[in-house]
Formats: sequence, C-alpha cells, structure tokens
Amino acid sequence: MKGKVNSGNFLIIFVRNQELGKVKTRLAKSVGDLNALKIYTELLQKTSDIAVKVQCFRVVYYSNWVDFNDMFNPTYFFKDEQVGEGLGERMKNAFENSFEEGASKVVCIGSDCYDLSTEIIEQAFNKLDDNDVVFGPAEDGGYYLIGMKTKISELFEDKEWGNSDVLLDSILVVKQLNKQHNLLQTLNDVDEEKDLPEELRSLI
Repeated sequence: MKGKVNSGNFLIIFVRNQELGKVKTRLAKSVGDLNALKIYTELLQKTSDIAVKVQCFRVVYYSNWVDFNDMFNPTYFFKDEQVGEGLGERMKNAFENSFEEGASKVVCIGSDCYDLSTEIIEQAFNKLDDNDVVFGPAEDGGYYLIGMKTKISELFEDKEWGNSDVLLDSILVVKQLNKQHNLLQTLNDVDEEKDLPEELRSLI
C-alpha cells in the first residue's frame, strides 16, 4: 500500500493460500488433506462473511501470493501479501503498514476461529477506546485476535508461536510497558479434529 488510503479502524485478516496439503496440517493428519482444505475454505468463507459487516477498512494478508479470485471480494477487501520471515515479523509489518496508512485503531484476526463474530470484532475496536491493547484469548493459550491503537512492536518479538504461553507472554509484555489491556471472550481455534463444530464436521 502506498499513501494514506483511509483513517480510523483497520481490520487485518491473516490467511493462508488455499493449497492442498498446506493448510490445516494438524487437522489433515486425521481427516486427510482434501477434507482439511474443504474445512479451511469454509473457515475462510465464514471469516469473509463476518468481516464484511464490520464498519472499517479491511486488508487480507496472504501467506504466499495475493488471490484476487477467492471469497474475499476486492470491492470490500484490500489485498496484500505477508512480508517477513516468521509470523511475528509478518504481523508486526502488517500493523506498521496500517498505522503508516493512517489507522487510529488496528485489529488483526486469523481465519481459524469458526465462532468469531462481527460483534466480537466490533467490541475489540470499542475496547481500544480505553485500552492500549485488546486480546481475544484462544482456548489453546494463544489468541484469535489482537488489536492496538499505537504500534507496540515488542508484542511480536521473541515469541514461540503455537505454544500455550503466547497470550500470557504477550500480557506480560503489555504490563512491562505500563500499557492497559482488555480480554474478550475465550473462543476455540480449529486446529484438530476435536475442535470441529458440527457445521464443519458435516463437510467430512
């Protein structure tokens, strides 16, 4: 992105490209690559459906290349490619880009949380009125959502992404910086077969 395209609320959506054998690999161990791809495609559709209803500027960041022909309608979603060596660096760069574009609040979500709703995303933006950082805790100890109103690069540095202490470590960073944070409701990411709600299980 070049130049300030918007101001106010920015919603960042991190997704993986829809490639057989490269999405939901833990899930695929029990349901197979094809079913894992079908489930991930449905997760992407659900993410698009809830995100498009949020009053904000929306950017989808793809893992490998920008897909202009997927369920994220370019009329409503700006599209870009993730840049960086690991997840932390990629997220940090996406937040930096958003603030450079003029965002006053930035919320980032992934595409693994089937229970995430438009209302929860809107709540995250609202919580940033009185907090520096907002987290959506995931049941596995990570988070399905992170938002902030100023750049806090330390939140993306020296993290072991995927372990059960990511949220706790992040909260400790916030406290060390004397920042205020808020926690949204805890939801479950879809990582393994046991995580599948009935709507996704029916696809298998």
